[in-house]
Amino acid sequence: MKMRSMEKLGVETSLLGFGCMRFPQTPEGKIDEALTQKMIDKAISEGVNYIDTAYPYHDGQSEVVVGNVLKKYDRNSYYLATKLPVWLVNTVEDVDKYLEEQLSKLQTDHIDFYLMHAMGKERWDKMVKIGCVERLAELKKQGKIRYMGFSFHDKYEVFEEILNYCDWDFCQIQLNYMDAEEQAGLKGYQLAVDKGIPVVVMEPVKGGSLAVFAEDITAKLKELDQEATPASYALRWVGSLPGVKVILSGMSSMEQVEDNLRTFKDFKPLSEKEQEVIRQVTEILRSRVQNGCTGCRYCMPCPAGVDIPGCFAAWNTYHMYQNYNAVSWNWEVSLGDAHKPVNCVQCGKCEAQCPQKIAIREDLKKVQADLDKKEMML
Repeated sequence: MKMRSMEKLGVETSLLGFGCMRFPQTPEGKIDEALTQKMIDKAISEGVNYIDTAYPYHDGQSEVVVGNVLKKYDRNSYYLATKLPVWLVNTVEDVDKYLEEQLSKLQTDHIDFYLMHAMGKERWDKMVKIGCVERLAELKKQGKIRYMGFSFHDKYEVFEEILNYCDWDFCQIQLNYMDAEEQAGLKGYQLAVDKGIPVVVMEPVKGGSLAVFAEDITAKLKELDQEATPASYALRWVGSLPGVKVILSGMSSMEQVEDNLRTFKDFKPLSEKEQEVIRQVTEILRSRVQNGCTGCRYCMPCPAGVDIPGCFAAWNTYHMYQNYNAVSWNWEVSLGDAHKPVNCVQCGKCEAQCPQKIAIREDLKKVQADLDKKEMML
């Protein structure tokens, strides 16, 4: 197993971290505990020593299952990461309340890597106001947490503000070859490296979008190596960045565990040739975008309730990856019937405000037709 040293902390972690957000499930929608245990046991037996969960994963049951699985191991043989549900924290006392609940669920007396979960500007301002960071520092002194950090989902400028607030032990960002300029992105990665802060990466395979491709892209990758999976290239792209100390993979099957273990057992950074192919793949995917919506939201609010940027994001993503599963949740659940293009009343107010001059009304019809067709085919 490829290991990386967090020089700032004096610890060595497996480059592959086991993400506990996408455990296999039973037909009833509950975590398949028996299979989950086998998967984590397999990963640990092959050298994975970083286990990452969070308060809301699997409706609060991920921490419980992780605690049950890990209780048989020497507590000093692995690093446990979980996250403070900051959206539920309204007072500094809430920090202690949720940490104590998590310690109980995880059956441990301390958390190794404790993160403020999914930070953005609004949540960050709230946590600063109530003194959350300072309270975490006190809990660190007490030994209830060893290292404090944050996971991040917002613009680079917000990331810079948070990172510069204090001497963080580590940070966690979303990064993959399609999102190199999104959120914190490579710019944020470099800022953390320059400050000597270890980086943990989430969504290296972009929620599975970089694991299954149309035949043309799959063929390009197979020309490099017939045995390598598309997901392995996404993981290796992130692992080729030396400042990344842990790459989290939310594994939901034993096959995924085994494939990831093959990638990291004899880990090799991408070669120049492989990097060039990945650049070509990125260009192909981006060329499939259907319109130039930037998500600026000047078109909103829509009088009929249509989430215009959300619809275009789902549509463009679907065409990029040619994989309905990449957008099924957004289309069917997040948008829901109330915010889909079918509700458009053709008033045209959105087009008058669009700086990209997109033919919004016509494109919304295409969105509805394309994604409804794919939904009905499944």
